[in-house]
Amino acid sequence: MMSFDFKKDPLDNFLELFKEAQMKGIPDANAMALSTVNSENKPSVRIVLFKGMIRGGFSFFTNYDGRKAHDIENNKNIAATFFWSHLDRQIRIEGTVEKITHAESEAYFATRPRLSQLGAWSSHQSEKIESFEVLKNKINEIDLKFKGQNVPCPPHWGGFRIEASEIEFWFGRSGRLHERYVYQKNGTTWNRFLRSP
Repeated sequence: MMSFDFKKDPLDNFLELFKEAQMKGIPDANAMALSTVNSENKPSVRIVLFKGMIRGGFSFFTNYDGRKAHDIENNKNIAATFFWSHLDRQIRIEGTVEKITHAESEAYFATRPRLSQLGAWSSHQSEKIESFEVLKNKINEIDLKFKGQNVPCPPHWGGFRIEASEIEFWFGRSGRLHERYVYQKNGTTWNRFLRSP
C-alpha cells in the first residue's frame, strides 16, 4: 500500500505520484482531462498531455487559435484530472490558467518530433476542413518551406500553465471508502482537509 504524506506540499506529492505512475508503466500517465467553459457557459472537456511544472504550474501546449484557447481567453477558470485506473488513483486540479512565455514555448517546441512541429504550422485547430488530404498537402507544403532547417515555433502555438487553487488526491479503496485528501490555496499556504467519499 502506498504511503501518502498529507503534511507535504501538494506539488511535491503530485510529482512523486506522477513519477511512480511512470515507473510502473501506466500508459499515458501524463494524460489529463482538461475542462474549459466557453462564452455561452457551455463546458468542454478533452485530453491533453501534461508537460511538466513551469513556475509551480501544470503545463500543457496547444494552438492558441483553437477552441480550448478561445475558452481560456473567455474564462481563466479551469479544471484538470489525472486518472490512473491501474493504480486506483486520480488527482483533481482546479485553478486558473495563463500563457507561458514565448521563450518557454520555443524551448519545448524544439524538442517535439518534426512531424508534430509541421502539424502545428499546418493545422487550423478546431476549424472545419474539406478532407484529410487537404491537411496532408498543407503539411507537405510546410515541410518543403522549412526543408534543411529547423522548424520554428509558430506565433499561434504555445503553452499554458495551471495555477492550482485546489488539488485533491483520490485513492480508491474497497467498499467505496475512498481516501480523498484535499489542499486548498489560502494566499501562499495550503489548507488541508479530508473529504468524505
